[in-house]
Amino acid sequence: MTTVLSITYLSKTFGLQQVLNNVTWTLSAGDRVGLVGVNGAGKSTLLKIIARELEPDSGEVRVAPGMVLGYLPQTLDGEDITSIDDLIAESQTRLREMEQRLRALEQQMARPDDNLDDVLAEYGELAEAFERYGGYELDYRVDMVLDGLGVGHLDRTRSFSTLSGGEQARVGLALLLLRAPDILLLDEPTNHLDAASLDWLERYLAAWRGAMIVVSHDRMFLNRTVNSIVEIDEHTHTATRYPGDYDAYLQAKAAALEAWKQTYKRQQEELKALRIEIKEGAHRNNNYRAHTDNDKFIPFARRQNHDRTVSKRVRAAEQKLKRLEAELVPEPPEPLRFEADFDPARLKGRAPLYVSGLAKGYGERTLFRDVTFTLGVHSRIAITGPNGAGKSTLLRVLAGLEQPDAGEIMIAGGVTIGYLDQAGTRFDPEMRVLDAYRSGLPGEEQQHKATLLKTGLFRYQDFDKRVGELSSGQQRKLQIARLMAERANLLLLDEPTNYVSFDVLEAFEDALKTFPGPVIAVSHDRRFLERFGGERWELNNGELNRTPDIVEVGTNLTP
Repeated sequence: MTTVLSITYLSKTFGLQQVLNNVTWTLSAGDRVGLVGVNGAGKSTLLKIIARELEPDSGEVRVAPGMVLGYLPQTLDGEDITSIDDLIAESQTRLREMEQRLRALEQQMARPDDNLDDVLAEYGELAEAFERYGGYELDYRVDMVLDGLGVGHLDRTRSFSTLSGGEQARVGLALLLLRAPDILLLDEPTNHLDAASLDWLERYLAAWRGAMIVVSHDRMFLNRTVNSIVEIDEHTHTATRYPGDYDAYLQAKAAALEAWKQTYKRQQEELKALRIEIKEGAHRNNNYRAHTDNDKFIPFARRQNHDRTVSKRVRAAEQKLKRLEAELVPEPPEPLRFEADFDPARLKGRAPLYVSGLAKGYGERTLFRDVTFTLGVHSRIAITGPNGAGKSTLLRVLAGLEQPDAGEIMIAGGVTIGYLDQAGTRFDPEMRVLDAYRSGLPGEEQQHKATLLKTGLFRYQDFDKRVGELSSGQQRKLQIARLMAERANLLLLDEPTNYVSFDVLEAFEDALKTFPGPVIAVSHDRRFLERFGGERWELNNGELNRTPDIVEVGTNLTP
């Protein structure tokens, strides 16, 4: 297919931090690429460089002649006082110009001359593009896009600056789609979208006939909109492309991990065999016994020949061992798992957690009231609700980090709560990573190093970094590592999928499946909720209510 965008040996560094390293790949017409990687890996930086909003240190970006880029950053400039109507008119400039050119070409065709073939060719190409981008139904398309993104009700005479942050994000996305660019660059376009708008956007982008690069943490969104994945590695800062949607990318990563495990296993077996061969060779030399013979020269010659043969084999084994040890395959990480110290029999019929009449508010605003439930030994509860409804505050109250205005919380003896907060503010930014991880935990430092390395969440060279130097994704990994080390038997998880790379996220969700104790999780991540199962509760307008679309997995929760 025709290449519309090429990225060649692109590198970018901020201070001492390299975020992109010789990134090279191409985008063809019809490609819809999901750009993934941990927070801070350079995804947004790459989009800004492609959009000409940031200069690379080296390398280049080439856009095919005639191709128009459309870029949606994560945050928009909310100071624009232009009205929505004027912004809509501005967004349609390209299509209006195409329409004017079509009319001019039609007039030329009415006056045949020697250039008729060229005129017909240009008209055909332009008419196809005009139709592809909705030019023949401009007014309908404006209403369709605005309604689809949930902003069709807004007064279009209002200035952009008077809109809320969520309204600005959705209007900004609508304006970008109305511009009909050839290449879409979208940075977290699902932020601020409700379920209906998200469903509409997924269907719109799935039918998109142009090229697209999208950064998104929403795995279900990627499954429904992209046909390849480009991952920026957090350690090498290079880019690797995987064909297919998110699930295909996940399968490729799993296959790569299995290949890594097999390569490591074969190398370890070879190392062991070589060391045994070297040791036994030396032993055979030291314990050689010559055959009895009347000719004194023959035993000596045999001994010399034996020594040379054995020494040759030992030297060959030593050389091979040296080469292997110089190119050691690192040990693959162990699967994430929670070593919960939880014995249901110790509860003797008691529930791990009982909540009665819980209420909390700030000033005149009530976040929740009369929250009452009993948490069973194997309960798995997912709490959903709009932003600002009080979900995070409820978890903090349950974790004992905030006091309720009313009600009581009773925790059974032997229950240890593990709390994963949304913001990741529990660690001192001046502490070393290793110190933050092991603070308050029993055991020696070397034991903690080994345990942390086996998780695969951090490398040895990360241990001396300050927590404040870590990206948001790395800080989230530190939280998860600490949560596992605490051996909690009741988990309270606040937006656990935030900031985490997809490989860590999938492993974390797998670990939750085998966790033997109860879990309460606050999340808006559709993929997480699907894999988490359990019961679904919604906190809205101060009330916590069970929703009808639940999956029973032996929970014991009563309102």
